[in-house]
Amino acid sequence: MRDESAYARLARELREAILRHGFPEGVRLPTEASLAESRGVSRQTVRRAFQELVAEGLVDRVPGRGTFAAHRHERYVRQFGSIEDLMALSLDTTTRLVSPLRRLVDVDAAGRLRLGSDQVDTAAFLRLHEEAPFCLTTVFLPPDVGRLVAGLPELTERGARGRSTVIGLLEERLPEPIAEALQGVTVTLADPAAAARLGCPPGHPLLRIERLYVSTADRPVELAVSVFLPEQYAYRVRLRRHPG
Repeated sequence: MRDESAYARLARELREAILRHGFPEGVRLPTEASLAESRGVSRQTVRRAFQELVAEGLVDRVPGRGTFAAHRHERYVRQFGSIEDLMALSLDTTTRLVSPLRRLVDVDAAGRLRLGSDQVDTAAFLRLHEEAPFCLTTVFLPPDVGRLVAGLPELTERGARGRSTVIGLLEERLPEPIAEALQGVTVTLADPAAAARLGCPPGHPLLRIERLYVSTADRPVELAVSVFLPEQYAYRVRLRRHPG
């Protein structure tokens, strides 16, 4: 990845291995010395990568014993700091399509996507971790963007299971890459449809996250509206100081 430091690259590779269960819960990771030798980096680089994973709750460091893959909590916990982190949801979660891709009129979504008409393509899916649904996501796409994924079964066949994120599917097909996500976080109450799909009572408090994905051409290509069960999901964001 562009401008990725050595410690960030190592942390990403270890994170992906842990999320794919390459290091099951309680299993010790390689030592600082062995990782430094095998990756051709300094022990300080390895130590900093481990510190990142400790902060994310993915590993535990035990003095005198080593670094271990942390035991999973009942809640699904992920830390986000980049578009790549959002795409990496496919590493340890699956989706189930509950509303196949279709075209309809939605004035608000079309306005957010800066469209010249009120028509958008939309689909909805549940995201599951270890078969437990924790998130219901509705995506809205400009019609020309929707055509790029219209033939994919994970967006057109009700009940289809998948591992990809919609932005991951789009990234492979858009003429220009996704550059940023504009995000808003609020709280909402579960309507009857969301309650039935998430297995909670109507009126149950939910975390609501909207993300508008914009390409390098400053073009909105996807609006995703997700509601999360707070008792099964925890959200973390990494904030960094600008250099200088």
